[in-house]
Amino acid sequence: MPSNHELFWSAERFAVVGNREARTFPILTFRGLKNLGKTAIPVDPSQAQVDGETAYDDLASIPGGVEAVVLEVPPEETAGWIQQAAELGVKDVWVHMKRETPEAIALAEEKGINLRTGTCAVMYVTPGFTFHSIHRGLRKLSGNY
Repeated sequence: MPSNHELFWSAERFAVVGNREARTFPILTFRGLKNLGKTAIPVDPSQAQVDGETAYDDLASIPGGVEAVVLEVPPEETAGWIQQAAELGVKDVWVHMKRETPEAIALAEEKGINLRTGTCAVMYVTPGFTFHSIHRGLRKLSGNY
């Protein structure tokens, strides 16, 4: 039976949220989703384009909305993005490891969001042998995948 973390990736339309001014955009997650045949929409208010595609300033600007949101932003921004997801009715949010805060976790719980934290999205969206597949293997062996 798939774990809650694995089930997250069954959605078809994802917003991938970054902040290039604070850290490199999560391009591996973005490209990994696209390579899996998913719709990945870049959201980054600090840049107009990501990988040749329009980058949106916020979740509400995405035409047609999304089913799930991947956040790789500074921790102080996480709760604000979770609030945006909640306002749009998005119930599945992934927060890249070490980007969650107690405030963000409490907000997600209050809003009924299924929040995934504590790990890297890339090990779920990049098949084959890579550094991330080693990480994936170790997580599976420890029962934390």
